[in-house]
Amino acid sequence: MSIHDDIPSTPGKFKPEKGHFHRLRWYSSLSKLTLWSLLFLSFILLVLFISSPHQPSSSSSSFRHVSSSLSWGGSGWEKRVRHSARPKPGRQMTVLVTGAAGFVGSHVAMALRRRGDGVLGLDNFNDYYDPALKRSRQKLLERSGIFVVEGDINDHALLTKLFDVVPFSHVVHLAAQAGVRYAMKNPKSYINSNIAGLVNLLEVSKSANPQPAIIWASSSSVYGLNSRVPFSESDRTDQPASLYAATKKAGEEITHTYNHIYGLSITGLRFFTVYGPWGRPDMAYFFFTKDMLKGKTINVYEGVNHESVARDFTYIDDIVKGCLAAVDTAKKSTGSGGKKRGVAEFRIFNLGNTSPVSVNELVSILEKLLNVKANKKVMMLPRNGDVQFTHANITLAMRELGYKPTTDLQTGLKKFVRWYLNYYSGSKKLRNAVSW
Repeated sequence: MSIHDDIPSTPGKFKPEKGHFHRLRWYSSLSKLTLWSLLFLSFILLVLFISSPHQPSSSSSSFRHVSSSLSWGGSGWEKRVRHSARPKPGRQMTVLVTGAAGFVGSHVAMALRRRGDGVLGLDNFNDYYDPALKRSRQKLLERSGIFVVEGDINDHALLTKLFDVVPFSHVVHLAAQAGVRYAMKNPKSYINSNIAGLVNLLEVSKSANPQPAIIWASSSSVYGLNSRVPFSESDRTDQPASLYAATKKAGEEITHTYNHIYGLSITGLRFFTVYGPWGRPDMAYFFFTKDMLKGKTINVYEGVNHESVARDFTYIDDIVKGCLAAVDTAKKSTGSGGKKRGVAEFRIFNLGNTSPVSVNELVSILEKLLNVKANKKVMMLPRNGDVQFTHANITLAMRELGYKPTTDLQTGLKKFVRWYLNYYSGSKKLRNAVSW
């Protein structure tokens, strides 16, 4: 076993255990046996103290993952797992959704459950952003009858146990370390989650009998410095602009390897700037809303020669439809117990809105919806991995998945703002101030 096997996919602050050396008072009245016993005990305690994980606290850029190694297992736990993964009459799919308490994961899990599929969630609830938001999503899932196992995708024993308890027909792998800029502060978290965690999941999946079909989240970031627009699946993706993009590109190559060697059915989905209710607080539309309501200055970036920065903003409901279509059209894996029986399907699709909008237009829409004037500070786009624009060609997804986005940014942001005010403020004054 590697020394890294027990590192969570999203490592956080490792706090040293505080020990205290106690001076031993020796009294002449003690017998030799007592003396040697105390010396032996002191030696053992010293060894344990030295071998404990005394690492300095990491910087504030790291985040914690609450270990749940003792929270799974047992007959009661297995009963909850089976019950959650049991499809309704007339449905046959049993789906493991990793990152189920995340933004996209929670929406996908609930959509699968609403139509009657058996769904089991898995999430480690790290604090890359506010865990309270993830816990709120978890409560929504539980009310829908979805059990979210608290655990890490790097926990081989846990994943093996889940596959022993439930013969999953599909895995929707959405657990990942997200964010482009954060990779400059905590690069190891991207390797542990987006590469090591993915490999661990693939290892368990290829050994399963039956093997599940795997649908997983790649990213539009893989296009990196590609200048051809709109971005097509056939475009080059060998010039990543960020570590995040590099790990997602690595994921595409790794999944292709497991598809080729072990017969796993693989579908990769390149998401384009997903937004909407229950979104991620590290996304621009989210923290712009927060800061604008507080009267704070927001940084608006522009490219060279004052060119606009634009994104192909894609509403969460459209992304969910694409994910479900990928699940429904995925062919079965051809392997069994780690052995390939035939050629397996390998697919990659763009899921975007194919209508890029500038960040300035995003701010203007928020100003109208929030009825506030943004205090903007225009800055040059920093060299931190962000690209100036994204634009999805969704022709392939439309043809193969029947994918058709229907939500424009104005409509999507209106729904987001309504959710945001209700979730965070509950203030009638704020709700009445916004413009619908």
